[in-house]
Amino acid sequence: MTTFTTDGTPEPVPLELAATARARRRGLLGRQGIEGALLLTPANSVHTLGMRFAIDVAYLDRSSRVLAVRTMRPGRLGLPRPRARQVLEAEAGSMERWGVRRGARITVRHG
Repeated sequence: MTTFTTDGTPEPVPLELAATARARRRGLLGRQGIEGALLLTPANSVHTLGMRFAIDVAYLDRSSRVLAVRTMRPGRLGLPRPRARQVLEAEAGSMERWGVRRGARITVRHG
């Protein structure tokens, strides 16, 4: 199982990886929700067109440091973040609970 943590995360969070073009295009479309989070890599923007629920979006730089966190309602188009290399998505409200905020570093663990 793949998980992620930050300095503020009380316990590891389940993480799905979207590393292929097809997986990134699909993202969270068609789902009712997600247990944990989805990491799109590489990516620097997202949209919520066709989504069924609001999401939190964290934009990460090349060292997995959080550049910004935004909540996006369904039907929105996010602008590209120039320094972003990855995007972490989760159900709205999740990032705050996990301590994912600007400046935090995300650590991914496989296995």
